[in-house]
Amino acid sequence: MAAHVEKSEIDSISPATYARIRSQLRSGDLLFASGDYLISKLIQHFTGSPWSHVGMILRAEAVDRVLLLESVEDVGVRFAPLSKYLEDYEGGRPYKGRIVVARFAGVDKDFVKSAARFGIDELTRPYDKDEIAKIVGRIALGIGRKQKDREYICSELVFECFLRGGKEFAYDKRGFISPENIWIDPGTSLQWRLA
Repeated sequence: MAAHVEKSEIDSISPATYARIRSQLRSGDLLFASGDYLISKLIQHFTGSPWSHVGMILRAEAVDRVLLLESVEDVGVRFAPLSKYLEDYEGGRPYKGRIVVARFAGVDKDFVKSAARFGIDELTRPYDKDEIAKIVGRIALGIGRKQKDREYICSELVFECFLRGGKEFAYDKRGFISPENIWIDPGTSLQWRLA
């Protein structure tokens, strides 16, 4: 993508239905979400980005499923059916916000194998709740550094998966990785906005 976008620009993209694009989704594709939830708005505010979440898509052909590998606040690292976002994210309602799928250049079978292996090995690792507070401190006070651990916010999980595949996204100059940092990488390109 290599360029910051505003919510209005996301809203102006003609949405595609999941049914129409499902067969075109590839393992290694990225889901970006711009949520209308309180925590989403806080993330967007502090990172100066419309994006509040990122996850990596993996196809499970043997069971005919498209899954999202992600790290979420209440669960940690998990797989969720991508269709859940669009149909039953919370209380029988779809995800409240905008969802797009992007593709990263150069993703091949070897990349996916390495990235997915790492992500699968990290299933059930906790969400890094403390990291959110530390990021706010880094932004507000300009102090502190990320220390590696095996707890993940969403963008850290994607960063680590892609690193195992041989791609390193640039950290924010303030010392963290956010969905925006992954979005603006020159190798990332928008494919669809999902309805």
